[in-house]
Amino acid sequence: MKIHVITLFPGMFQGPFDDSIIGRAVKRDLIEINVVDLRQFGVGRHKITDDIPYGGGAGMVMKPEPIVEAVESVTGAAAEAGPAWNRRVILTSARGRLFNHQVALELSKFDELIVICGHYEGVDERISQLVVDDEISIGDYVLTGGELAAMVIVDATARMLPGVVGSAESLEEESYSSGLLEYPHYTRPAVYRGLNIPEILLSGHHAEIARWRREQSILTTARRRPDLLGRAKLSEAELRLVQRLLESSEEET
Repeated sequence: MKIHVITLFPGMFQGPFDDSIIGRAVKRDLIEINVVDLRQFGVGRHKITDDIPYGGGAGMVMKPEPIVEAVESVTGAAAEAGPAWNRRVILTSARGRLFNHQVALELSKFDELIVICGHYEGVDERISQLVVDDEISIGDYVLTGGELAAMVIVDATARMLPGVVGSAESLEEESYSSGLLEYPHYTRPAVYRGLNIPEILLSGHHAEIARWRREQSILTTARRRPDLLGRAKLSEAELRLVQRLLESSEEET
């Protein structure tokens, strides 16, 4: 997969994309990341990328020309080379659809992603009309710019690609992939500051351990994110388990 990030602050991506799992994936040619400096496409001698909003109001609005031309600089070479790539152009935006595990999985199916980092009060609406396929928000809060949102989108999407994460099994078991939060994890030592790990994990009975982990995952989700349970695939016995937990919680309150 090729990932292009269009940003006013390319230096922000040097650490996150050079280190850890993403950095290793780049070195192994599993993904290619191209950070595009939007300032290079700025208007006039001073490379202007923003202007005051028509109709008045506070703040500045990102101009259409630099962003549209930056996107076209990325897509132009591919268009000349042959048929269009399976490509998605994304704008980070507070009004976009909420990013989650399923959206990351959806984006991982594309051959190429172009992520535009929004800024200031917003971007000229014509940018969305001309080059943007999707607008995405990573949460109901405001950031100083779209760079952090772009990092989250790229990281969560890239790790869905084959070979980026070492174990395919770990992807299947982690939070949200099954619609549930993950079960508690433990490692050595078996006793630490008077706290023991659950005996079941020392039993060697893999079927029982799997059952315990599934139950703990359901209980954790019911306690911390009950809103997720409606989307999870639960058996009748598991639904009864959730009901008992909810009833006991009501009695405690």
